[in-house]
Amino acid sequence: MDFHFPDISLLITHYNRSNSLERLLSSFETLHCSFGNIVVSDDASEAVHLEKFDSLKKRFNLQLVRAEKNKGLGNNINKGQDAVKTSYTLYVQEDFIPLPLFPEKLVIALEYLKKMQDIDMVRFYSYRKYPYLKPLANGFSRMQFSPFSRGYEKFYYYSDHPHLRRSSFFEKFGRYEEGIKSDVTEYRMMLSFLRNKGKGLYFDAYQSLFEQVNDAGEPSTVKRSTLRQTNNILIRNIRHVYRYIKFNYHYFRP
Repeated sequence: MDFHFPDISLLITHYNRSNSLERLLSSFETLHCSFGNIVVSDDASEAVHLEKFDSLKKRFNLQLVRAEKNKGLGNNINKGQDAVKTSYTLYVQEDFIPLPLFPEKLVIALEYLKKMQDIDMVRFYSYRKYPYLKPLANGFSRMQFSPFSRGYEKFYYYSDHPHLRRSSFFEKFGRYEEGIKSDVTEYRMMLSFLRNKGKGLYFDAYQSLFEQVNDAGEPSTVKRSTLRQTNNILIRNIRHVYRYIKFNYHYFRP
């Protein structure tokens, strides 16, 4: 079965991972999933990766948005989104691949966005399940946020992981902040999304639509400190308390 989405542009951010990019595009092709446009926003990749774009452009009919120098994730998403001309944007970073169930769920997600004007985005992937959900239908739920709910993971409402959104996203939530680390860029957009009363849907089986693949040949370009990754019980508890205080402070005192 073919799945064509003329109202959706596939927006992919890319940096020095052209093999991963090809794998992502090939996966959509294998699933017979096509879009109104494919925009690849590149953050000044090295020449060896840029050379590969010529063959990828011909094979997948993609639009390449280049940068003269590396300006970080915020700039890369901003210039990519600026190039989108369709009403909806499917945002996917190059180290993900769609799984067989995804196209039929994208059909449903798009229908929800068209019918439910209060919904700004539909999330398809996360590392952990969002803690506050109200079941909707077809495997989707409404995400619910209250600053007075327990825990700090309620703040992880917005994410740069694969999602479908309205291409007018910037009009409501502003542009991504540039010139800072990628994690901080995502964090500040998360806060903007919450402060501006963003609403989202979430696919309950949150790792059944996409897989994140980081192989040895093209490892992740994001480096995180050991303290953020360790599972030491003491450090983990301190980290949780710190985030609870930090997130609440930044939400109430922008």
